[in-house]
Amino acid sequence: MERHDQVDLYPPPQAGRRPAVVVAHGIPLPPDAPDPREWLLYQGYAALLAEQGAVTALARLTVDSPAGLPEPAAQLSKAVDLVRADPRVDPDRVALWFFSGSGLLLGDWLREPPPWLRGVAATYPLLAPLPGWAVESRFHPIEALAEAENAPPLVLTRAGLDRPEVTAATEAFTAEAARLGMPVQVIDVPDGRHGFDALDHTDRSRAAVRAARDAVLALLTTP
Repeated sequence: MERHDQVDLYPPPQAGRRPAVVVAHGIPLPPDAPDPREWLLYQGYAALLAEQGAVTALARLTVDSPAGLPEPAAQLSKAVDLVRADPRVDPDRVALWFFSGSGLLLGDWLREPPPWLRGVAATYPLLAPLPGWAVESRFHPIEALAEAENAPPLVLTRAGLDRPEVTAATEAFTAEAARLGMPVQVIDVPDGRHGFDALDHTDRSRAAVRAARDAVLALLTTP
């Protein structure tokens, strides 16, 4: 692992320019929360991707309230620029992977996807603001779908025992994507909780993580 300011890079053992995945951890977090780059959860995802040949980046996103979402959105964009500029990375084969509350950042990438974005993954994502959250319209991923042109393929991991608000938003998102004919690969974890990959140490949880990883890698290797 290499630390570059607010981004940790996990380079794979393979030589040459490799595809890359930029991971956006869950947000918002309390100001005194440990750095998510130190969480075994995200380090595990990074290791799983890197061992299969993808340069993986964990970007630290600092925000402690929904009103502050423009800041992590800018931090994520900066992390993507850093990764694509790395000489070990193929800048035309990059995917983004969002977790939990960082799913609200999806809107920007759906509305105007850059040509190098091969796909987007979202694991138990928040796809609509929670009740009482006042956020800018750009952070409404469901609305972004209707405005999207050439939206990238999406890999969505759903936790069956997630919070009702999260489940409702996920259902609305997938229904809108289906209506618009947008590609969404869904990986279901029927008995999984929000954060199942850290909380539920079961074969089904581990299989879902591997399935999502393999789906993202497939997007990066598609011509």
